[in-house]
Parts: sequence; structure tokens; C-alpha cells
Amino acid sequence: QVQLVESGGGLVQAGGSLRLSCAVSESIFSFNSMGWYRLLPGKARELVAFITSDGSTKYVASVKGRFIISRDNAKNAVYLQMNSRKPEGAAVYYCSAEEGMYYWGQGTQVTVSS
Repeated sequence: QVQLVESGGGLVQAGGSLRLSCAVSESIFSFNSMGWYRLLPGKARELVAFITSDGSTKYVASVKGRFIISRDNAKNAVYLQMNSRKPEGAAVYYCSAEEGMYYWGQGTQVTVSS
């Protein structure tokens, strides 16, 4: 069973930065893509960014130019650098691994205060 563990969440002020990490229990080479999703209260979970096995990235329009997704294959880890945070209150960020089916972490909460 693949395990994903997110870390790095917390409280950040609007305009600040935060870096999320996702540690994966097996080689991330085997996955087609790794992604970060977020869940805001009262809203559906949305894809924030993903990175493919060949390093291609894609971002939701609202974070383009501010967030950076990266991967470290040697460490079996994926990161999400979040800059210039906009006040959004509390959201839970989830790491995902996709190989036809999806695997999910437990999530880490990020609160952006105004």
C-alpha cells in the first residue's frame, strides 16, 4: 500500500510563503504524475498543480506564477512552494500519486490570514 505523508502546513499571512512537502513510501518513478490538491470549506477538492514523470508541470490559473511544484526522485518526495499567498482562510492540501488510480495523503492544513 502506497503511503503519502504531507507536512509543512501552518499559518501564514497574506503575501507570505510556505513550502509543503510530500514523502512517498515508494519510488515516485512508477507514477504517471504527482499532484497537489486543496479543499476549501464548502467547496469541492480542486487540483492546484501536478508534475508528470518527465517533469512537465501544470497549474490551476489562480496560482500560476506564485506556486511551484517540484519533485526529488532520489528522496521520493514532492514539494509545493507557495508564494505571495492570498487570504483564503483555512484549506487542507493533499498530495496525490497517480498511476491509473489515485493514492492520497491525509492532508495538511494551511491557513492564510489577511
